[in-house]
Amino acid sequence: MKGPVLQVAGLRKVFQRGGFLLGKRDENVAVHDMSFALLPGKTLAIVGESGSGKSTTARLAMRLLDADLGEISWAGTPVMALSGGQLRKHRKRIQMVFQDPFASLNPKMKIVDTVAEGLRVHQPHLSAATRAEKVKQTLALCGIGEEAMNRYPHQFSGGQRQRIGIARALIVEPDILVLDEPVSALDVSVQAQVLNLLKDLQQQKGLAYLFISHDLSVVQHIADDVLVMFAGHVVESGSVDQVFHRPQHPYTQSLLDARPINHPNERKSALEIKADEGVAKTGCVFALRCPVVQVDCSSFDMQLNNGCACLHPLTKG
Repeated sequence: MKGPVLQVAGLRKVFQRGGFLLGKRDENVAVHDMSFALLPGKTLAIVGESGSGKSTTARLAMRLLDADLGEISWAGTPVMALSGGQLRKHRKRIQMVFQDPFASLNPKMKIVDTVAEGLRVHQPHLSAATRAEKVKQTLALCGIGEEAMNRYPHQFSGGQRQRIGIARALIVEPDILVLDEPVSALDVSVQAQVLNLLKDLQQQKGLAYLFISHDLSVVQHIADDVLVMFAGHVVESGSVDQVFHRPQHPYTQSLLDARPINHPNERKSALEIKADEGVAKTGCVFALRCPVVQVDCSSFDMQLNNGCACLHPLTKG
């Protein structure tokens, strides 16, 4: 397929807080006017602090949550209006690998049954022997041997469980994997192994990845393009090289500054983010926390994606 395998346009999701018993109802805009396109064989990473809207965006893209506004297409098929059997027919195109490999597997199910679950839903005509053979091949592709098929999740390490989770997602041969913090619960050495597995699988199968993470070192290793989110808004987007080496927004710079220093001589910018004072209602949503805020920030158009003028003095030095 030459066009995007996943495309969203104008996506918006608002959660209501409070209610009749608590009095006043407040609105929390979790995702505001989100748009992006994901091409085959590419990885788009969404980064930001906790509560920025990353995971909500992923669940909206998968139709695990219903958006209030916007359009979503999987491999060119609009899916916002689909439901029931129609939605299930197309759902095999997009699968998710969850953050916690300990909680995402049913402890009462053998691995062979867990991985085969997608086949029972999307290819019910397959015989038990054929399903078992496909499970064996898919597990082997993810580095898990045949002897593991009749074991239970508690008999595996965290890294092995995540490999099983990846196999469960791959078994229905999707076009897209949504990876929601897939290595954050793993040791650093195991993280590298799982990330290398994901890159190998992408090359072999031409998979597209929507990669959700707060770890910029991981994102720099695996992604092609990056969306930076703050308070439900995209404040910056671009290629990995552009975002990491030529950031155009102070929030992006603050995320880069928060990374651990690899060498004592490594220098960081002079940005010191203000304490959390909420989200600006007009202009740049980051203005209340920005250390270099200017008058023009109150009228900044978040959709232009051409960088904040307030960051330019920092980049000149």
